[in-house]
Amino acid sequence: MIANLHNADIPRPVLDVIARLRELGHAVYLVGGCVRDMVRKVHPKDFDVATSALPEEVQRAFRKVIPTGIQHGTVTVVQGGTHVEVTTFRSEGDYLDGRRPSSVAFERDIVKDLSRRDFTINAMAYNPLDRDLVDPFGGQTDLQAHLIRCVGSAQERFSEDGLRPLRAVRFAAVLGFSLDPATRDAIPATLGVFRKVALERVREELVKLLLSPRAEGGLVLLADTGLLDVFLPEVARASAEAARLTRAAVQAAPLEIEVRLAVLLADLVDRTQARDIGLRLKFPNKVADLVALLVEHAKLEERVGEADPALRRLLARVGLAQLPQLLAVARARVSVRAPERLPEVEALAARLEALAAAKPPLSAKELALTGGDIMATLGVGPSPIVGEATRFLLDSVLDDPALNTADTLRARLKEWHARSGR
Repeated sequence: MIANLHNADIPRPVLDVIARLRELGHAVYLVGGCVRDMVRKVHPKDFDVATSALPEEVQRAFRKVIPTGIQHGTVTVVQGGTHVEVTTFRSEGDYLDGRRPSSVAFERDIVKDLSRRDFTINAMAYNPLDRDLVDPFGGQTDLQAHLIRCVGSAQERFSEDGLRPLRAVRFAAVLGFSLDPATRDAIPATLGVFRKVALERVREELVKLLLSPRAEGGLVLLADTGLLDVFLPEVARASAEAARLTRAAVQAAPLEIEVRLAVLLADLVDRTQARDIGLRLKFPNKVADLVALLVEHAKLEERVGEADPALRRLLARVGLAQLPQLLAVARARVSVRAPERLPEVEALAARLEALAAAKPPLSAKELALTGGDIMATLGVGPSPIVGEATRFLLDSVLDDPALNTADTLRARLKEWHARSGR
């Protein structure tokens, strides 16, 4: 597998940074995820450099350096317009809060630096100039075995940073790997540390897991290890059969976080609970609102026999822009829960799309009469009756879009006004 490293396409600015530090007599390596990805023949998203040079030595070595995390030994070198993150080899003191080390000590030994990392597949270092791979914990072997294994004691690694158990499950889902038994067994025992993790960090890992090619397996691991019950008890407490169907439906859904999250929740919670969950996990309000809307209307199989006016009201409630997402949620659910009904749902989807394509008036602003027109027709000023009249007119055109002309709406408005006795 090391041959993959030698053939890797490493950006010139990164190589220039490595060459400059090496020229000054410092040990220097690529580390972490980029080495893991290169070994797997996957192009890394970014390249992290680790060096024996102290932060001030790195700053002196380059013309433009940004002290992005200098207290932890990290600076960003701007080389050829590219930002290259460079971190001094370090060891760490005790973790007191389940998140950060109480202290950091700079080191000259790459192995000491690698020994503080989470998983063996992330604890490799590579110098592309010397073609030197440092792999003290068997990362290559675990990559070949498709195994997620902690560096050293899993209990210690998970007690240091409470997010690591969730990261282990996420890596397993994204890469299609298994958890090493000792690593897996350490998760339930360290859930107390996991409970301390900020929900923003949990959300980031959950999103990556849900958007992975093997989300179904990742959700199984979350449930089996007890992690899911900590941050999504509503899902964790579903019956075994409901959970199985939900996971399969998530796997069948398109790779869009709002859609997959809605599929995960649609058969287990209601609209209000779905929104609360989104906000609890620190999703933006816009995302929480959309997921709640999709959950509320997800069960399209129950609307198969509805007439066009009812479907136009559904479009008005959901919004034309969100229709593709609603259809994606419905298809994923039905394909797993009631595949025999999928043709009916597809026929309903075609009807909804045809109704949407006709661009019917779905909101008050699309009425042929404005608020001012309504007041003039009724001979009133701003008052609650204007809102009532607007709702009456919108209801009328949802029943029959052909009524949406100024003359027709004025006539109907006068009839309504006379009938209501206002």
